[in-house]
Amino acid sequence: MIWSIARRNLRLYFRDRASVFFSLLAVFIIIGLYVLFLGNVIMSDLKGVSGGRFLMDSWVMAGLLGVASITTTMGAFGIMVEDRAKNIMKDFSASPVRRSSLVGGYVTGSFLIGMIMSLITLVAAEVYIVAYGGEWLGFYVLLQVLGIMVLSVLASTSIVFFMVSFFKSLNAFATASTILGTIIGFLTGIYVPIGSLPQGVQDVIKCFPVSHAGALFRQVMMQAPMDKVFAGAPAAQLDSFKISMGVIYQFGDQATGPWFSVIVLVATAIVFYLLAMLNVSRKRK
Repeated sequence: MIWSIARRNLRLYFRDRASVFFSLLAVFIIIGLYVLFLGNVIMSDLKGVSGGRFLMDSWVMAGLLGVASITTTMGAFGIMVEDRAKNIMKDFSASPVRRSSLVGGYVTGSFLIGMIMSLITLVAAEVYIVAYGGEWLGFYVLLQVLGIMVLSVLASTSIVFFMVSFFKSLNAFATASTILGTIIGFLTGIYVPIGSLPQGVQDVIKCFPVSHAGALFRQVMMQAPMDKVFAGAPAAQLDSFKISMGVIYQFGDQATGPWFSVIVLVATAIVFYLLAMLNVSRKRK
């Protein structure tokens, strides 16, 4: 029954082209800003450096994967809000469908939509990188990216599930989607490298779970171009670059490793899912 609900939601989502477009609107905006403006600003310090364009394209596209994971799951959960607003969920409740199966169907459908759209974003990102002189991801690196993608979409699904559990109207959902799409580029450190921001803003970004997905994507996707650009450079210079660009995060004097970000994403997925289920159960009573 969970799969039946999830399959229904998949059909409804991809049938609505406007919903698909607006789910990826933040991605389109970031790409547009990078091509027209941000790219020149960010590349100013790497002009003439061999592999510099490959490095910065990989940096932006890795961040995009983190953005896509949360904006597409947000769009997918719009079906749940619409069903609630139109009282379709009451029709489900009057049927033999168990409430746990119904909720599980919405969550599963949103996760699958997030994965599909993230995969599409990955393909588009790789084509963009290669078109401007970069290289395709190796097989082992691709597997790592796919693993991170699963964690990223899981965490994003739980966060958005918790958010939409409070919404009863499409207007509230649309407002929240607009706000999220507006600030997501800042929260994942794409518009401006995290090292260029005030310390307080940096702390906010480091506490945002999806930014850790972006950091993991960057660590994997930027490894090859960093090896080229920083070949023969002091280790301290490379570490400074990683911290400044949000490839790794630093708390005080301690730099975090990839497993710290993995734990953050797993914990986020579990905690927010439990909070969402608690809120849904409370409203039922």
